[in-house]
Amino acid sequence: MDVTVLHLAVPTLTADLKPSPSQLLWIVDIYGFLLAGSLVTMGTLGDRIGRRQLLLIGAAAFAAASMFAAFSTSAGMLIAARALLGLAGAALAPSTLSLVRSMFHDPQQRTQAIAIWGASFATGSALGPLVGGLLLERFWWGAVFLVPVPVMALLLLLGPKLLPEFRDPNAGRLDLASAALSLAAVLAVIYGLKLVAQDGLGWIPAVSIVAGLLLGAVFVRRQQHLADPLIDLRLFRAPAFSAALTVYLLNAVVMFASSFFSAQYLQLVLGLSPLQAGLWTLPGAVSIIAGTMLAPALVRRVRPTTVMVAGLLVCAAGFGVLTLVGAGGLPVLVVGFVLTALGAGPLVTLVPDTIVGAAPPERAGSAASILSTSAEFGGAVGIAVLGSVGVALYRSAMAGAVPPGVPSAAALVAGDTLGGAVAVARELPSGVGAALLEAARGAFAQAFVADMVISVALMLVAAALMAIVAARRRDEARPATAGAPATDG
Repeated sequence: MDVTVLHLAVPTLTADLKPSPSQLLWIVDIYGFLLAGSLVTMGTLGDRIGRRQLLLIGAAAFAAASMFAAFSTSAGMLIAARALLGLAGAALAPSTLSLVRSMFHDPQQRTQAIAIWGASFATGSALGPLVGGLLLERFWWGAVFLVPVPVMALLLLLGPKLLPEFRDPNAGRLDLASAALSLAAVLAVIYGLKLVAQDGLGWIPAVSIVAGLLLGAVFVRRQQHLADPLIDLRLFRAPAFSAALTVYLLNAVVMFASSFFSAQYLQLVLGLSPLQAGLWTLPGAVSIIAGTMLAPALVRRVRPTTVMVAGLLVCAAGFGVLTLVGAGGLPVLVVGFVLTALGAGPLVTLVPDTIVGAAPPERAGSAASILSTSAEFGGAVGIAVLGSVGVALYRSAMAGAVPPGVPSAAALVAGDTLGGAVAVARELPSGVGAALLEAARGAFAQAFVADMVISVALMLVAAALMAIVAARRRDEARPATAGAPATDG
């Protein structure tokens, strides 16, 4: 919720704090950068100092940073507050999942608990735009940052009484060099991907991504020689662990990208207000909650891998429906939302269950941080890569579609982004502005459809990968079953 409420507050906080374009980007982005970069360190730290203790420290820091953000009097102050929120958020996410792993030892109970855990994320994402819209109609922009404060206060009050503590009794010291390498590697890659999404591929983002990958390679090499590594690389030797992580990343790629493009389609193509757009995304949010809660019941009857493959195919079908949005408009968009969310729902439950279930109890925090980092990477890759494809296709379509009568300066702005075309069209004579807007919306629709086609392909690849892993596991189990002695009854 704390992520999605900010998007609605940007116009009013911009008018009040008057940040520069660069400062505005840092206000929006710094949270995600530090969250993604700190997850691995925080997850491992929880295994060492105690997951409940880290959760409560994160809650206190999150509440304090939220107050700091709400009453910021300058853009620099708000950037600093958002940076602290990112660090605190990194302490919260892996701690919650690893505590679920510690509290529920029965596999069926753990799967149900993780389903509820996953549904809470979908609920927060759905409520964010609605709560933010209601607050901004009655209060100043800072009110949106106060939403987490009572929640964190409740956690600090009840956590020590209700939550068990768990730490690895044999954990070694935290390797600070590894922590620094992981932070630098993740920040460099995600920063480069963000620049690609914003400005297209250039030498600065390319250098940043390459530098991040090199630092990541150094980090992996260091983990191989440490007695107490930050990440236990042996986890990746389990095919189920690696396949589930890859599938989760691919799903994050398409879901983040589709959410990014769909928000623009609802507002800039269909002309809905932010609150109206938020309301029309509710059916999708309800569907992902339904999918997460349905997964535990399904895995009692069929294999988890079968449920995940089916979910990925439903997700692919949803993106297939979204390719028809040009002909069907809002109803097709909503049906596509529902199908993609319903298909993603089981993954939200079963992939975390697979990841933390594959890790030994003392490494659950580390495994949970790997999962969260893969989601952050997937989102960054999705918006950067699919965003770049969309922008390139939009610009290509607009190159020959600008109607006569549009000044060259306005044509350049309109040919760059749909948002620019909408802004320029308001300043032109009504007939010319309407024609420009129609051309721009048509170009964006073409780019949207192309990205949805790519999303279909990625979900089919993910489904095939999971099906191959499932088939190999059945083949490995078959000889043991065939050689077992017969039993009566």
